[in-house]
Amino acid sequence: METQSISRSGNTSAQYATPHLLADIGGTYARFALEMGRGDFQYVTSLLCADYSDFYAAMCAYLATLPGFQIEHAAVAIANPVDGDMVSMTNYHWRFSIEEVRQKLGFDTLLIVNDFTALAMALPRLGPNDVQQIGGGSPRKQSVIGLLGPGSGLGTSGLIPAGDGWISLGSEGGHTSFAPRDEREIVILRYVWKHFEHVSFERLVSGPGLELIYRALVEHGQGLMRELSAPEITQMALDQTDTYCIQALDVFCSLLGTAAANLAVTLGAMGGIYIGGGIVPRLGEYFEKSSFRARFEQKGRFSRYVAAIPTFVITAEQATFIGASAILDAQLRTLNTDPGSAILGQIRRIRADLSPAELRVAEHVLAHARAVVNDPIAEIARAADVSQPTVIRFCRSLGCEGLSDFKLRLASGLTGTVPVTHIQVTDDDSALELGAKVLGNTASAILQVRSQLNRDMIERAIALINRANRIEFYAIGHYGVVAQDAQFKFLRLGIPSIAHTDSRLQLLSASVLSDQDVVVISSSSGRLPELLEVAEKARERGAKIIAIAASHSPLIRKADVALIVDHVEDVTTHLPMVSRILHLLVIDMLAVGVAMGRNLGGTSLMRGEADERLDEAKVESPAVNAKKSGARNQAPGVSLASPLAKLTSHSR
Repeated sequence: METQSISRSGNTSAQYATPHLLADIGGTYARFALEMGRGDFQYVTSLLCADYSDFYAAMCAYLATLPGFQIEHAAVAIANPVDGDMVSMTNYHWRFSIEEVRQKLGFDTLLIVNDFTALAMALPRLGPNDVQQIGGGSPRKQSVIGLLGPGSGLGTSGLIPAGDGWISLGSEGGHTSFAPRDEREIVILRYVWKHFEHVSFERLVSGPGLELIYRALVEHGQGLMRELSAPEITQMALDQTDTYCIQALDVFCSLLGTAAANLAVTLGAMGGIYIGGGIVPRLGEYFEKSSFRARFEQKGRFSRYVAAIPTFVITAEQATFIGASAILDAQLRTLNTDPGSAILGQIRRIRADLSPAELRVAEHVLAHARAVVNDPIAEIARAADVSQPTVIRFCRSLGCEGLSDFKLRLASGLTGTVPVTHIQVTDDDSALELGAKVLGNTASAILQVRSQLNRDMIERAIALINRANRIEFYAIGHYGVVAQDAQFKFLRLGIPSIAHTDSRLQLLSASVLSDQDVVVISSSSGRLPELLEVAEKARERGAKIIAIAASHSPLIRKADVALIVDHVEDVTTHLPMVSRILHLLVIDMLAVGVAMGRNLGGTSLMRGEADERLDEAKVESPAVNAKKSGARNQAPGVSLASPLAKLTSHSR
């Protein structure tokens, strides 16, 4: 274990209130540092991953070497995709829950990001002395930048200019399919095909890849096969002591040139291509004289295009720490100006509608979000000067099962996330910009709803529907299509269903419901008097109510199951398009859940043959129609392959 302190002169600022813990986790080594102030890295330590059973053990081992610092915030760059709470490393056996580790370590913030996302975010903070240009070309200002680097794998990323800042791309471009450029590379491909069905660039342009290249060349040349590691192959090539090692390193640099050129033309990276990772920066002058740049510019008709793009090797030792620090800084600024999670956003939006007692709970949560996660209900009630049942009512009004569920959603939102933004459409936008903003705003709204999802509520809604003799879907006005779409989906599942979009028919129908029936009411505001009246009538008849509406609305209070969708649109200027999409997606989640549950044991999902006329007709040959007739009895009208089938209630 080696410990050192490094300060980037000229870039340091005032000391942080508490040091920030930074980590760079690869498949072989786990590197740690404390950032005392911006750019001031101390207690830099490198641990061998093989010495520790898991990520938590390695973190504890590093923390044990520190002289009693209080750590509140940490950012970890890891050589792996990061999507959700569970992280399973691709090139190592470590697997962990982000939230579980955060709680065990007692951190306020634990931010986990892909290592090349972190490295990409370091690029704007690097100076001329932190990089070495290879070949010609000049970077174009405010242009896309590409990044790649071989280590245990092949990481790729990019930066897109956005106003005064940058957007980092999460990418797994190293897994694109390898394509040989000459006879020698074809020989290598044939060798690797003996061991792997799919050969990606990462298979070859990486530490393990260099070893594969070496073995392929030795076998083809019928030489003496030796068990050499990537560092040994590299050193023998640099020392010019082994012919096959020399050839292997030359091929490696050429393949990296191909991969870099592919990334450049894919991203349009006129701002340059940067190379990091654990291998290339150690090659020194050899890499500058290698075949890398020549291969980079061999792009056929696009050779002049890529020749104008500069390529740089990142020489700054702490580049990944610098990027992780930049992301953590941005996250902490977001938490300071808009602290907490999506559920805190819900609370801020509905403060004006709260009772005086509930408002005191809301104000306490907003002011002491992190403390509330750990405080018992008695302490929360005492601090807010309310009764304990008031605290429970407040939690349930937000769509939570109770206080424990509320704390889980609150805690998961405080671990660190990338903020979702809404982009305003302007009169100056082109047709393409308008389209991009509309799609982007819709995607942002979907992500926000995903962060609000409550697994228990969804499961309860599905259970109610599965037990129901009949389901009725109620909506009014623009949301009528939601009810009609729901009726279609559940009829396809063989469930007696009907949709009513007229308030008079809704009231009449609710008057004949029984305690074996379920009513699903879709309303953006949850405040329409007609729907509140029909919900009350359904309750009188004993029917169960599932409400899809805004949090803390009157309709949510009347519901047995609350499915929260908070999205405000100005209906005076346009139809509520995005909100309806969100409600339709909730219906899809329920339909997929019901379909999957009814398919357990291999039984048919259809109680009866669905009317073929419900589907859009398509003219087919008699043989194809015969096949489809048989298939209809095996599959529901809702696709089980839909991404909605994988939605969870967790939000980081």
